[in-house]
Amino acid sequence: MSPHLDHLPARPWRGVLVATALPLRDDLSIDYDRYAEHCSWLVENGCDGVVPNGSLGEYQVLTPEERTRVVKTAVAAIGGERVMPGVAAYGSAEARHWAEQAGEAGCASVMLLPPNAYRADERSVLAHYAEVARAGLPVVAYNNPVDTKVDLVPELLARLHGDGHIHGVKEFSGDVRRAYRIAELAPELDLLIGADDVLLELAVAGAKGWVAGYPNALPRVSAELYRAATAEDLTTALPLYRQLHPLLRWDSRVEFVQAIKLSMDVVGRYGGPVRPPRVPLPPGQAAEVRAATEKAVAAGLV
Repeated sequence: MSPHLDHLPARPWRGVLVATALPLRDDLSIDYDRYAEHCSWLVENGCDGVVPNGSLGEYQVLTPEERTRVVKTAVAAIGGERVMPGVAAYGSAEARHWAEQAGEAGCASVMLLPPNAYRADERSVLAHYAEVARAGLPVVAYNNPVDTKVDLVPELLARLHGDGHIHGVKEFSGDVRRAYRIAELAPELDLLIGADDVLLELAVAGAKGWVAGYPNALPRVSAELYRAATAEDLTTALPLYRQLHPLLRWDSRVEFVQAIKLSMDVVGRYGGPVRPPRVPLPPGQAAEVRAATEKAVAAGLV
């Protein structure tokens, strides 16, 4: 194990960590009691922890007070060891602030996007992660070049890891070939599945965790799928993956928040509305998500 991991009792970002959807009331205020219950329900149904204030949690449209309270609510519900907040912000100082706040709340790790207010160059990316790492919590990088226009390629991830600034990466590029390159360049860097619809491919390539979307609606079967896939039990994993893929692929679409919340409503949980500028799904997409979710329910996958 590399020296900068010696002080960690475990790697708390491993396993199924659900990027939690945030329950909003009809007036678009946050229902914190319902959020606490949701975090507990996810763990009770086989998931290992939660990631509040990620993109699925609509962090971009939360006030600082709301963002702080969401983290504290998750920690109170399931304990800080398995709460890995997203700490993305336009400025490095603000992102470091959110990492410090996570530490004060009792969290054991944080997840960080690269600078996303502009197309940052490599020097800016390195400085950004170095600054947030100074907060003292292990950082899991989040590579989402589709939305941020900054690509944390394997060579850059290896440098960030070698400098001690990151300990894992949520890989959302969709390029499953990168798993093997990352393992060659930085074997101690934990690869986390970042997009639901490449779960099987990255699991068999050696992923150590899954920052997951669709377990918000289907936690039990999703956890079963992940554990079978990482154990290379394809007899179990492949049929489940095929059954779930019509839903899992929504995690990589622009409308992923609305789709997952709708599926939550369909299975009898509470998804609820989204905050602007997001708007509800158009009828055609809503019908597609509803039909796929109802098919999963009929198949006993809930």
